[in-house]
Amino acid sequence: MRSDPQPNTTAAGELGVVLRDLDYSESAISELLDDDAYAGEAEDLPVYARRLPDTRLATVIRALFLGLPVPEREAVRALGRRGVNALEATGLAEVGSDVVPRARVLPVDELLVAADGSSRGADDPPDYVAAYSPASHVCASLTPRRRVERALDVGTGSGAQALLAASHAGHVVATDVNPRALAYTQLNAALNGLTNVECRLGSLFEPVAGERFELITCNAPYVISPERRWAYRDAGHQGDGVSELVVGEAASHLAEGGFATLLVSWLARDEDEPDERVLEWAERTGCDSWILVAWETDALGHAAGWNSHLADDPDAFGAALDEWLGYFDRLGVGWVSEGAVVLHRRPGGRQTARADSFDDELLEDAGEQIERAFEARARLSELRTSADLLEARLSVVAALRLEQDVEPEHGVTAARISLDEGTYSTVETTGPVLAIVSSLDGRPSLGAAVEAVAERLGLSETDASKLRREALRVSRELLELGALRFL
Repeated sequence: MRSDPQPNTTAAGELGVVLRDLDYSESAISELLDDDAYAGEAEDLPVYARRLPDTRLATVIRALFLGLPVPEREAVRALGRRGVNALEATGLAEVGSDVVPRARVLPVDELLVAADGSSRGADDPPDYVAAYSPASHVCASLTPRRRVERALDVGTGSGAQALLAASHAGHVVATDVNPRALAYTQLNAALNGLTNVECRLGSLFEPVAGERFELITCNAPYVISPERRWAYRDAGHQGDGVSELVVGEAASHLAEGGFATLLVSWLARDEDEPDERVLEWAERTGCDSWILVAWETDALGHAAGWNSHLADDPDAFGAALDEWLGYFDRLGVGWVSEGAVVLHRRPGGRQTARADSFDDELLEDAGEQIERAFEARARLSELRTSADLLEARLSVVAALRLEQDVEPEHGVTAARISLDEGTYSTVETTGPVLAIVSSLDGRPSLGAAVEAVAERLGLSETDASKLRREALRVSRELLELGALRFL
């Protein structure tokens, strides 16, 4: 049995204070369970429950993280009577002889985020509100965190992106078509002591018609599916139509100088040109854009992944795969990509676009990297020739890892420059370029750094020219990735 969240702001505020006083946090959960606890499945619960000691904090983890009932007297010992009453008043638990959780409360960075309990797969109701997911982490990590006056989170779900924006925005509007999602968002704002989050009921951008924002986030119901099963997953549009709509609408609501981070998916006939459609969408926005691909697969892999909740029922699983593959056949496509479209609206200049892949398991906070990348791309769009870039003074502004492969008989066979933060992107190059990049501290121009290395290596004019071209290519790449900065 489930209960609906009750946005009782007074009770939620009291509960938030109690949980923080107990140090109910990511680090505490990892210490008492293990580093993989957030990815745990239902079958892991007996093991995790046995790891917990007999402490007040462990009682709270048992109830609010693992979703297991605890005796009412133990809950009162852990949370106090007011804390237990707050759980009941917010609909997060049913209180009797046992305190029975009806939701999970996940510590996420400095936030506490309540949502429906662990997924029951096919038994989840249509208005199920998902907890903080890998996609939520991607959206949060790819969002610039500069100070803004107005922010918008579209399809807010539990409100996690809206709460993150509230820490650096004067006012945040959160929209969702699911009333239960907005109830959780209101509850979560109070749970975290935030008073600058406004919830509006409606589909996508409809509740903010005619308004503009300096920051927009959207973890859209982007799954390309023939089903209309869950509000958080299935938007009811044909193919990737909801993603195309989100990209276009976000641009029309983006204020000058603003950023939008949008999690979407897009289709291709095959894997040879997987990003044509999303690049077309981005080019129509009038914004600079960066497409960051997190996951891509063929139609069968996509169908299997999003129907894994049926894997224990071979007949149901097979029927779902047939339905989904038939849908993709009718669309005439066979390849699906999922990731982020980051938009930046800037005045004047030539609009730029690029696409890169990244590993979502490595991804860390990349907001500052993204801002540097778009700033560099704006400067690059103003350069007329390669000579202008050679005359520029550049500086390394990201943690970089410079590596080269050396074989005794052949010397350096390969070299690469990798960001050791943010998107962890890698640029393949040559050994001499590593020396050039390592010398870029803003004092010599890029051209001077190239000439110094060419002279030290005793290169002929032909080889020095090749080195110059490679240094230009790599420097441009590193600028566009936010690893170098113009001075």
